[in-house]
Amino acid sequence: MKHRSRSELPLLGSLLTTTRRSRVLLLGFGILMLGDGLQSTLLGVRASLEGFPTAVTGLIMSTFYLGFLGGAVYAPRFVERVGHIRVFGALASMASAAVLIHGIIVTPLAWSLLRLLSGFCLAGLYIVAESWLNDRATNRTRGQLLSIYMVVTYAGVAGGQLLLNAADPQGLQLFILTSVLISVALVPLLLSAGPAPKFSRQSPLSLRALYTISPLGVVGAFATGMASGALFGFGPVYAESSGLSVSQISFFMTAALLGCTVFQWPIGHLSDTLDRRLVITVVTFLSAAVAIAAVTIPTISTWTLLVLMAVFGGLSIPLYSLCIAHANDYLEPDQMVTASSGLVLASGIGAILGPVTASLSMLLLGPDGFFWLLALIHVAMGVFAVYRMAKRRAKPVQEQSHYAPSTLRGSQVALELAQQVMQEDPE
Repeated sequence: MKHRSRSELPLLGSLLTTTRRSRVLLLGFGILMLGDGLQSTLLGVRASLEGFPTAVTGLIMSTFYLGFLGGAVYAPRFVERVGHIRVFGALASMASAAVLIHGIIVTPLAWSLLRLLSGFCLAGLYIVAESWLNDRATNRTRGQLLSIYMVVTYAGVAGGQLLLNAADPQGLQLFILTSVLISVALVPLLLSAGPAPKFSRQSPLSLRALYTISPLGVVGAFATGMASGALFGFGPVYAESSGLSVSQISFFMTAALLGCTVFQWPIGHLSDTLDRRLVITVVTFLSAAVAIAAVTIPTISTWTLLVLMAVFGGLSIPLYSLCIAHANDYLEPDQMVTASSGLVLASGIGAILGPVTASLSMLLLGPDGFFWLLALIHVAMGVFAVYRMAKRRAKPVQEQSHYAPSTLRGSQVALELAQQVMQEDPE
């Protein structure tokens, strides 16, 4: 029998203590992810069923990311003024109400305004929850707690996709369910013990300065944000336009998240042992190849499409974390906090453009335009990565920071947590 060393036992005890202190918070965050995952897919499907023009639907979905970016910028100011708990309660209430109004007023203009509000509220909710989580972590448990947080995030969003099967998307029930989930997510946080975490707002490093430090990091964050915005903002619209049933649409979106869960750590480990730019380049071109396969394989079956979506999600979604890790390779420790806001900004701008460009691509090329756009984004990013490899010498592998997963929908607080893990000695 293999016995744990004495040095491992305190670490295990510290992790268990931290997990116990954070479990209520993680429960609330998981419930919030259920509501967020259900809402995004439900609205895409319902917009298609209502006959909204494709371009209009693209604009509606983009307003969510515009609101999210605005929330990432302005919500910290509210936290500084009135505190975490009040901000979380106010934003959760508004987000819950916004979901219900979606089901009552079904017009493009109303949905655009409501999606803008929802994005702002969810960004603020993420900042509060992730600040609390970061405050609970210690140097010894930060990496493990981040891993648990990632599992909760992906499991919650994936579960939200499957909840689409709980009722008819053309009715009001799913909107009520989403509203209930967002409201219930408020309870665990408000009942959690302990003082509110300290919070200080930092001025972000400008995109120009950040680009000077790591061009591939900035361009990669933008490109992966654009691909993510297209995938999660317009994937349900593509699936409905392709003739998939509601249950098949839920599995279609879930497949991408499951693929990411499986591929995330192997890809990250590989990037720690090789030139990270090479890994980014290979994974980017493989993502493009899978997207092209999805539209060039003749008479593709639903099961084949689901498998391709899982592989695409497994390759494409971790690219954001790879780009963050690459940028971190060239950042000084005192630049990490300010750089995280800049990287979130680059990703957010890309996410805003994702649904709009996806809608235009589908207008020009039909449903296949969805995957052609994803292929184009990844090819362009891959070409830029090759260009950067030719312009800058590789950083020695032993000097690279350590990979840590980052969520595309997370705030700058979660990114700061991941960056701290990257800087830690894995030993």
